[in-house]
Amino acid sequence: MAATLTRSDASFIHITPTMGQTSSTATPTTLPEFALHCLRVADASPADGLIEPFFDYLIGVDAASSVPTNAQATMAVPTPAELAQVLEENEGIPIRLTVYNAKTQRVRDVTLTPSRDWHAGSGKTRASLLGLSVRVCHPAAALESVWHILEVLEGSPAEMAGLVPFGDWVCGWAGGPLHGESAFHDLVEAHVDKPLRLYVYSADLDNLREVVVIPNEKWGGSGLLGCGVGYGILHRIPRPATPPSQYLANTPPHADVGRA
Repeated sequence: MAATLTRSDASFIHITPTMGQTSSTATPTTLPEFALHCLRVADASPADGLIEPFFDYLIGVDAASSVPTNAQATMAVPTPAELAQVLEENEGIPIRLTVYNAKTQRVRDVTLTPSRDWHAGSGKTRASLLGLSVRVCHPAAALESVWHILEVLEGSPAEMAGLVPFGDWVCGWAGGPLHGESAFHDLVEAHVDKPLRLYVYSADLDNLREVVVIPNEKWGGSGLLGCGVGYGILHRIPRPATPPSQYLANTPPHADVGRA
């Protein structure tokens, strides 16, 4: 299930750069049926470094900053409309988001202050309150649709783009996540001789980066990319050894992809 969110239901939600903090909690025993999947993080927003694109899911929101941390078990998953209402009612007031990370399989609390101030000087007339692009989906299937980069041939488009053999996973592209085993292959075939922006996770660096590759048949070898690609249970992203309190510090800035 996926939802296209509009201005009225906080499609591209933004967060102020004035304050923010996280605290990690235990691995959850159960997950909600649906959550808000964080796809993009706006550059210079406090979510940049606190929310990890593609891996983080919002599973709760609480506007009462004095509520004890262990109260997240009672916090319901917000709908986009409910989240938008909380943000509007708490502009300039700290709120707490409960976030599940599919990579570390842990839940943490993130404290942020909804604000439009971070848009100041940008020329944008509709400043929004958070720095996230989200969709509604099932968090339990979070890491099923990833493609493991295997061998990379010399001189290939994959090598020219900097894809790392056996250390990189394709998580999505500029158009969003991909679904189904054939989705990545179909995407590549649709971009022959065209720049293709991919979001790639590095297990070695534990970060997500943007890679631009140009699939083509003229590079002198076989295949449009010149690399092997693995999909399925044997090619899932490994759980990192980095403690949850540290892994976000390694995540680079990501450009804003929408306006609210």
